[in-house]
Amino acid sequence: MTGPVISAWSAVSPYGIGAQALVDGLRLRRTTSAPMDTERWRVPPGEAHPVPGFEVREVLGKKGTRSMDRVTGLAVTTAGRLLEQPDADRAQETGERAALVLGTTSGSVASMMDFTRSSLTAARPFEVDPAQMPNAVMNCAAGQCAIWYGIKGPNTTLAGGRTAGLAALNYATRLLRSGHAESVLCGAAEEFSSARYWLEHHSRGAGTREQALGEGCAMLLVQPAHARSPHRPVLAEVLAVTSRVATGSRLRETLTACVRAALDTSGLTPGEVWAACPSEAPGPAGAVERQVVASVVGEEALAKVPALSTLGDLSAASGAFQIAMMLATAADDRDAAGRIGLATSVDRDGSLCCAVLRLAAS
Repeated sequence: MTGPVISAWSAVSPYGIGAQALVDGLRLRRTTSAPMDTERWRVPPGEAHPVPGFEVREVLGKKGTRSMDRVTGLAVTTAGRLLEQPDADRAQETGERAALVLGTTSGSVASMMDFTRSSLTAARPFEVDPAQMPNAVMNCAAGQCAIWYGIKGPNTTLAGGRTAGLAALNYATRLLRSGHAESVLCGAAEEFSSARYWLEHHSRGAGTREQALGEGCAMLLVQPAHARSPHRPVLAEVLAVTSRVATGSRLRETLTACVRAALDTSGLTPGEVWAACPSEAPGPAGAVERQVVASVVGEEALAKVPALSTLGDLSAASGAFQIAMMLATAADDRDAAGRIGLATSVDRDGSLCCAVLRLAAS
């Protein structure tokens, strides 16, 4: 084992807070859909997949959270749950040689819109709440995670839409290989909000069925195989992450090339893939994604991991949750030991990603 490895993960999901909540929810195949609070969120009646009972100040306490927005709260909570696990080595996983990479669509669109609105509706444009300004910056969540837990190395926010989670994983492996960090906390986060609901509602393409929105954050601890935290097990080795951009009608052929390139880079054949987890993008792109993955690795691989749509439309957090769900599923299946997992992401702007992992041998 020579590549970077995933040695821990955690999540805040529509199943609840922490990795175990996601594991238990997937094992029991519980539904996460719930009626939207139309008064709170100012949206029409319908279903969503929120994190149950998640209130930032109740989960994180009152200190330092007065103006913290929801996506930042989700990210800070997830990072804390990972770093507070019994096997954690805070000396190695935080500090000067630790990095953090967080994927997003555009940060908190609710905070951005609220701040802009206050400038337009106040008596003077500059009469805004300065405490709200940091929330309107895309890298607020990543910055707060670093501040809360003392992660002093490179701090990166990647705005990649649905491909952000896998792009963050790729960036994390590059930081390790280039020697810029010895431990990387990487993942992606997405919040539910009125602003996001209406942006998604009005930006869906013609003929695209609306998918109930989900929210959450999933994070992975990525470290060199030879220098991981001493008490952390190897959960998976990252063999390859490839990316492409599809223009016009070239989605099918470009995604096929992306998946095959990831397998070729890993030195694998399609028949060696045990589980495949697509991002289930809404609309025609999602249908093409599934068809491509099935045509390359077979339908059987697609049935191993529960559908990502169980958690709703997670948008930027999709890729990180695909990996987390694959690791959770593999831990419950003896046949998964040493096998290959594959995850794909397709965003409506044409960006594509594919990650290949070798799951732990035992």
